[in-house]
Amino acid sequence: MNKQEAITLFIDKGYLISPDFFELNTVDIPQFIETFNKKITTKEKPLIIHKDCANLINAEKQADINWLEFEKSRVMYEKGKNKNIYQTFLDLLHYNTDTESKERIDTVVEEVQQPEEEQTIEQDELVDSNVILVDHYKEESKKRTVKDFISHYKARYNFLKGLLQQRPELQSVVSINRSRNKPEMEQMSIIGIVYDKRVTAKGNLLFTLEDVTGTMKILVNQNKPDLYAQAEKICVDEVIGVTGPAKNNMLFVNTLSFPDIPKPTQTPKKCEQEVLAAFISDVHFGSKDFLGKNFQKFVDWLNGKSEDEKEKKQSQKIKYIFILGDLVDGVGVYPGQEENLLLHDIREQYHQAYEYISQIRPDINIIMAPGNHDAVRVTEPQPNLTEAYAKELCSLPNFLPVSSPCFVNIHSSKNFEGFNVLMYHGSSFHYYIDNVPFLRQQKARDNPGEILKLLLQKRHLAPSHSSTTFVPYENDDPLLIKKVPDIIVAGDMHKSDISNYNGVLIINTSCWQRKTDYQEKTGNNPDPCKVPLFNLKTREITTKDFSDKEEETKQ
Repeated sequence: MNKQEAITLFIDKGYLISPDFFELNTVDIPQFIETFNKKITTKEKPLIIHKDCANLINAEKQADINWLEFEKSRVMYEKGKNKNIYQTFLDLLHYNTDTESKERIDTVVEEVQQPEEEQTIEQDELVDSNVILVDHYKEESKKRTVKDFISHYKARYNFLKGLLQQRPELQSVVSINRSRNKPEMEQMSIIGIVYDKRVTAKGNLLFTLEDVTGTMKILVNQNKPDLYAQAEKICVDEVIGVTGPAKNNMLFVNTLSFPDIPKPTQTPKKCEQEVLAAFISDVHFGSKDFLGKNFQKFVDWLNGKSEDEKEKKQSQKIKYIFILGDLVDGVGVYPGQEENLLLHDIREQYHQAYEYISQIRPDINIIMAPGNHDAVRVTEPQPNLTEAYAKELCSLPNFLPVSSPCFVNIHSSKNFEGFNVLMYHGSSFHYYIDNVPFLRQQKARDNPGEILKLLLQKRHLAPSHSSTTFVPYENDDPLLIKKVPDIIVAGDMHKSDISNYNGVLIINTSCWQRKTDYQEKTGNNPDPCKVPLFNLKTREITTKDFSDKEEETKQ
């Protein structure tokens, strides 16, 4: 079994590999995993496998006893009584037969067995971390036909219709076929996909709504300003619900309903441990405009290379880094790009990325979704980065490439459900800025959170057919926002922006590239080197500035 196969097998089983494990050339990997799983009786498992785990497994009798004490120790920790839980775990991993090690373990075990009132817990101890891929899309290589598109859109319609039918105003929905050709005005509700949209000669908004039974015209009168403002945000191909009087295949809208996400009914979740998650994107390794000095400053800060003790303490709490695409600048992404490239080979660009990212301390989970500059297909959902172009990077044990979009759960445990993070690079954003007047009025290029709010209301990351290139999935639409996330995070706009909508934290990430000539043409205004940090315990958002003018602002 080669190295990559071993890494894949360990990841499938829920483990990450420390590089020193591969110094053990004689280990039977499948047998090791089977034995190792048998030795752990707790639900929680160690995240990173070191080479010393092999010695632990070989010491059959001692290994069982040690893991039992670790289990007791974890129970005490969860009660907030044992300050040595993770030191115990570390000692167990490095357990051997020398007298000093045995004495150290015995000391820890004695502490565990002391009465509970004598135990204390320190706030700054290390914590475990984990990442669960809830919705992750892989590339499906097959021929697509018209039937696939029909199946795709039906799946979208049925899901969103199910959400809309939960609204009180849409309890008595009828099909379009049953609502057409009414000789008298009759109040009714229908749900459909927006087929087209136009402004009439009198300034009213006229839509064609479609369901599986037919089409119908709906009209929003400009004399209803609030309703009209809502209707202006409607995009073609999205699913909406309408209520109003209808006659002769025309419905006059009184109320508009969108799938939207509900307002929170529970207290916002918080983790008991002081843990931080960082969010970055659009690094653009390989570009002449890549801000390498500033990115190195970020890496050094993560590794605790700061003279300020407060800064060191903060950086040590980072356990997750989310990268939202465009890790490299790519090749041939836009006309004339070669003039802006420092590295003209895509593999060299990913090697440069490896040189920086491999410096980051290994206890930080790095979760990366691709963007339109990365070496994956442009059509969405974009599959994860593979070793075909980034072998060194993908071999890092703490580097997890995922699809875009991807729904990820972090830091769950026995007593905490974890935070759900929806990752999406943001390839559809430019379409909505250009086609939704409201977003232009809100200057959404500089406030990309407004785009994400709009897409949350529509429960879809790219509802309009032409907003992004996509691959139809049989009986599924991967760009649907099926689950309500705790955090939705995107990139692409090169602009840092943080907001909140109905309890969902919205983060748009910054970049690590100077303003290019191409961005000048498209109207992008980069705000580089800003890193949002989310505290899982307090839910506070802090933005670290690694540009030439360092400052920290709280939001």
